[in-house]
Amino acid sequence: MRRRGVDFRRPVRRRLSNVVWWTIFGIVVLVFIVILSKESQIESRPAITRRPYRHDRIMEGLNITDEMLSSNSVTRQLTDQISLAKAFVVIAKESNNLQFAWELSAQIRNSQALLSNAATRRTPLTVGESETAVRDMALLLYQAQQLHYDSATMIMRLKAKIQALEEQMSAVSEKSSKYGQIAAEEVPKSLYCLGVRLTTEWFGNPNLQTKLRERKQLEAKLKDNSVHHFCVFSDNILASSVVVNSTALNSKNPDKVVFHLVTDEINYAAMKAWFAMNSFRGVTVEVLKFEDFKWLNASYVPVLKQLQDSETQSYYFSGHNDDGRTPIKFRNPKYLSMLNHLRFYIPEVFPALKKVVFLDDDVVVQKDLSGLFSIDLNGNVNGAVETCMETFHRYHKYLNYSHPLIRAHFDPDACGWAFGMNVFDLVEWRKRNVTGIYHYWQERNVDRTLWKLGTLPPGLLTFYGLTEALDPSWHVLGLGYTNVDSQLIEKGAVLHFNGNSKPWLKIGIEKYKPLWEKYVDYSHPLLQHCNFH
Repeated sequence: MRRRGVDFRRPVRRRLSNVVWWTIFGIVVLVFIVILSKESQIESRPAITRRPYRHDRIMEGLNITDEMLSSNSVTRQLTDQISLAKAFVVIAKESNNLQFAWELSAQIRNSQALLSNAATRRTPLTVGESETAVRDMALLLYQAQQLHYDSATMIMRLKAKIQALEEQMSAVSEKSSKYGQIAAEEVPKSLYCLGVRLTTEWFGNPNLQTKLRERKQLEAKLKDNSVHHFCVFSDNILASSVVVNSTALNSKNPDKVVFHLVTDEINYAAMKAWFAMNSFRGVTVEVLKFEDFKWLNASYVPVLKQLQDSETQSYYFSGHNDDGRTPIKFRNPKYLSMLNHLRFYIPEVFPALKKVVFLDDDVVVQKDLSGLFSIDLNGNVNGAVETCMETFHRYHKYLNYSHPLIRAHFDPDACGWAFGMNVFDLVEWRKRNVTGIYHYWQERNVDRTLWKLGTLPPGLLTFYGLTEALDPSWHVLGLGYTNVDSQLIEKGAVLHFNGNSKPWLKIGIEKYKPLWEKYVDYSHPLLQHCNFH
């Protein structure tokens, strides 16, 4: 019985072992085949992608320009992606998609870091080291397109943005102009203080009035045509003082210089006090007020007549903004000031004089001006420096050539000139009735259709064909609003701070202020008391 059992189990054990071995052998063969196939895929992948790129080898002396121009350059591809991504960042932020904008920014930084490292080591980027960055950026750019951040959408949004920025810029520019105009018209506290103190001195100090009476003994000199006569029409005491002082200090014969200052009732006492208590190297100074000119009335002067018109009063003094149709500078009441228009009545103001040099109160004299009185005006009335070196200073800049009166009488390309330093032949003025010409044009501009701004346009009309061009070095303009060639300034006889940035204001151009301030005596007790510095 036992032997049979043993004989029965042995053949079964041999059959099972053969099956196991065959099974193991089959598995091993399959695993080997799988491994061989994967190795072939790994070896074949870089061979396909790397073949076009010949810059994987390290180059000595990387040429960035060649890299950027190469169509196969990884650097160029990354740079293009970064540029596009930056645009998408802007659009994403405008769309309030801050998370996506952050992701784009982070990827931009990664790509920029790769480019920076390549530039530092002076070797081009390889496909292997940039593959991840290129792929991740491509996915984000694709996502941006899915979010409709495509070119057409970007163009439309950028156009809308540009339009909005233009509107904002226009509004800011208008505000800047308005505030600049207000700042230019504002009387500084120190200047107001000086006027009050001088008025107090005039009425409280009899010695000043005595000094002025003593100087009136020189009254014959005020009408003497053998000396040099200058006139200034101003309500600014300090500015007038600088004009007189700078002229005196640079004059070869200050005792032959006579200044005629015309101011208004408010500043009359203060102006007299200042020029009574200060001397200017022997220069004779006369102070007048225009309210004493009895002939200056509405029946004779068109500007005074216009001031009585309710529409004119509303235009200049109501404060309405005219819906923005008219710039604020055109509505400045100073353009109707008699001190501004008095320049057209110089023969009436000084009936005994034959020739006079007119100076604005915002000029500085830095050369001797006696040569102006010997200039031959060739029968003309006005000697002035022309300003038509550029096309925008010709007549069409200042006048309305759509109006038939202007179009019929004046050449649009005629050369403009400047007020501020003018030589007037008063004999010719009276002979040609120049003031009558001024009245003619002023009366026809009641509705402001011929010109809008200031006294220069009516001056251009009044002295048309009656102006002699002077050498440009006599009168250098622009120090109150623009940059001026330093050589022109050095050679200039009269420097004009025309524009809003007057040198006595905080908004004055800093680099030009010393040219004016050197003629101000800041150690004067009244200037120190009023905090001039």
